Amino acid sequence: MKKIVKHDQDVIRQHNKQMILDIIKEKRPISRAEITKITKLSPTSVGRIVGELCEQGLVRETELSSGGVGRKAIMLDIDPQAVFSIGVDIGKKIVRFGVMEFSGKLLYELPVGHTAIETEAGRTIDLIADTINRLVKEQGLDRSKLIGIGIGVPGVIDHERGVVQYSSTLGWRNVPLAAHIKERTGIDTVIDNDLKVKILAEYLCGSARGSKKTALIELGTGVGSSLIIDGEIFRGGSNSAGELGHTTLDPNGNLCECGKRGCLQTYIDESAILHEANRIVEIGDIGQLFEAARSDESWAKEIISRTSLYIGIAINNIVCMYNPDAVILSGNMVENYSDIVPLIEEQCAQVVWEPFRGGFKILASDLKERSIVIGAASLVLNNYVNQS
Repeated sequence: MKKIVKHDQDVIRQHNKQMILDIIKEKRPISRAEITKITKLSPTSVGRIVGELCEQGLVRETELSSGGVGRKAIMLDIDPQAVFSIGVDIGKKIVRFGVMEFSGKLLYELPVGHTAIETEAGRTIDLIADTINRLVKEQGLDRSKLIGIGIGVPGVIDHERGVVQYSSTLGWRNVPLAAHIKERTGIDTVIDNDLKVKILAEYLCGSARGSKKTALIELGTGVGSSLIIDGEIFRGGSNSAGELGHTTLDPNGNLCECGKRGCLQTYIDESAILHEANRIVEIGDIGQLFEAARSDESWAKEIISRTSLYIGIAINNIVCMYNPDAVILSGNMVENYSDIVPLIEEQCAQVVWEPFRGGFKILASDLKERSIVIGAASLVLNNYVNQS
């Protein structure tokens, strides 16, 4: 029982520390009294946490406030360049890199093309390590301030051990990615599922800012989801929560790559949609389907309408399970072909269970292709704050 209580106390302390730091970042400069008013924590608690942040060099006292009457308050600010982190997004064709300062601003971004050949994780590891070592040198980064590398990876990730357990996108199984990158760069490395770091980015500086509970749905070459509640990523028992694409839509339906039939992704990911379209007209990519729909081709409009219906059903399922106040749509399909968003909203008006209609917002991703890099770099910063 004592261990459970201690764990709960640690979680609350970390949450409060992160909350106060986020407030200082957003409203800087700000006084301790203002933080107390916003957080409703006691002045003693606020003072203790601010003291910890100052000792870490993350927060500093700055000029006195000149407003108001009576004794002037000492203001608090952050040092934007107190520490740096590197974010990495491993996609199927592109690996994106970003250097982030403590304020959350990306100072440098670099996309690098690659080919994720099945089982050849070593080639991608070489590319990541070599690029990071080059970035550190070329950008003149102070290694004493470089607190870590964060990597977003598609698939089932053991984030505590730093292992990619399975990634169908990359063809990897049981790859100790974090250890390999740290060995090659000398920099502490953490990894996580790409959608989990993506929703963290949207929560900190994107569409989900101010939301208490947000669900994200990724639509593109695959289908997935993630959930964040009061700033905490919902992981499930094995960090596998959010495998929306493998929820069953029809037990007698299309055969999925996982071996089951009727998985949601066999109806709404890009390959499934293209397969359906090519039964009617030969096309090479999703863009041609949307162009046909814009040209009033009935077959194309019907496929997109049916896809929108299935996405609406997926949103209903998530809303019924988690009751979020916002659902973010992200991925190639909605970011490159925004025509589909109003169609999804129309379907939601019909298929979402009535008690939940109007109780949540459907939003597009603000950060788009930068979100995983930002989220992975932010994960490093959050871990640093909470572990220090």
